[in-house]
Amino acid sequence: MRDPVRALQHALYRAAKADPGRRFHALRDKVYRRDVLWRAWVAVRRNDGAPGIDGTTLDDVEEYGVERLLDEVAEELRTGRWRPLPARRVLIPKPGTTEQRPLSIPAVRDRIVQAAVKIVLEPIFEADFLPCSFGFRPKRSAHDALQVLIDESWQGKRWVVETDIANCFTAIGHEKLMRAVEERISDQAVLKLLRAMLRAGVMQDGTVHREASGTPQGGPASPLLCNVYLHRLDREWDTGEHGVLVRYCDDLVVLCQSREQAEAALAALTVLLDDLGLEPKAAKTRIVQLVDGGQGLDFLGFHKRLVRGRTPRSAHLIFLARWPARRAVQHARDRIRTITARSRLLVPVEQIVEELNLFLRGWAGYFRYGNSALVLGQIRNYALTRLALWLSKRGKRRRAWGWGITQVLLSPNDLGLISLNGIVVPPRPFRAWKR
Repeated sequence: MRDPVRALQHALYRAAKADPGRRFHALRDKVYRRDVLWRAWVAVRRNDGAPGIDGTTLDDVEEYGVERLLDEVAEELRTGRWRPLPARRVLIPKPGTTEQRPLSIPAVRDRIVQAAVKIVLEPIFEADFLPCSFGFRPKRSAHDALQVLIDESWQGKRWVVETDIANCFTAIGHEKLMRAVEERISDQAVLKLLRAMLRAGVMQDGTVHREASGTPQGGPASPLLCNVYLHRLDREWDTGEHGVLVRYCDDLVVLCQSREQAEAALAALTVLLDDLGLEPKAAKTRIVQLVDGGQGLDFLGFHKRLVRGRTPRSAHLIFLARWPARRAVQHARDRIRTITARSRLLVPVEQIVEELNLFLRGWAGYFRYGNSALVLGQIRNYALTRLALWLSKRGKRRRAWGWGITQVLLSPNDLGLISLNGIVVPPRPFRAWKR
């Protein structure tokens, strides 16, 4: 059976691709289509998430009636009465650092509207986005971006500019962003919706703050709007002159042939970002030369470093290897320690093992695409050790750590803790990473 929402997206994409100068003016009725709103609800439900300032949870919506809520939202959009609530501002820790990231959580109704707007607008802008952009795009992933580093370093581009954009989600000016959107969208009702989303503000400590800049991080539409704005950087970038740009939302690397090219690339990048009202984060900006035995760089959770093959057949080869970065490893250890904390001694063993397995599957599912066998083994062993220590405390054997490990080892399957052996897929130049 044909999916009408997907058919709509395909039609919008084809129309935008066929005419790069076209501005779309008849989109409002598509945003409040019931099948589009239903697809938006499915996306919001799948993503789970906390309630906004109104306290309404996803379970509350299901108890109230999803169809009933969508009817109300559709009517508000159709009549122009929809107004977003301010988002709830929370601060979440950045893994492996003492920094905190501001996260804005819209109300569930507003998340549905944002998701519906994204469903309609995304295919139009996808027709314009360039291959150097990988973050938060359909059918593109972090591993696709990492594969570019493998391929380009194999071809000799071993001077790397690494940086990210300082406060990207909060520094984008609303008016500049809307001008970028208006290059493709002329439907005034949809533009009004976007302006309302941007100006809704955030509530923190009981006070509503409304700024003239920022796409609050946490809403379904924010990553798309960020990509729309940074597309201006992508299209101005001169690959032939400055090297190969790889951008994952606000994280960037440029692969160059020489130090001179890398320095010119960093200067060009700074100028282009300044034109957008943005700037590189000084603490994370540097130029790295990839050499055998030299330093590496961190990008998208991996540490990448040039190494020499260790087998007789590969000893003559020098290639870019990657494994989980220190921050990613520390995040994994912290999460495992939280699951097996002393405060959880009354939790059933089966639940502790289930939570460990859930985390290990997700963490290893991302980092298995690399030269990560050693680190994955270390993390699994750490989980096993923490489980044994937890069992010792649970059994009131404070100094009998060996008793805990004995209980694990006597189990025919380590009490059900999953193994991470044999799951690693080493990257290869010019070969699909997922195979």
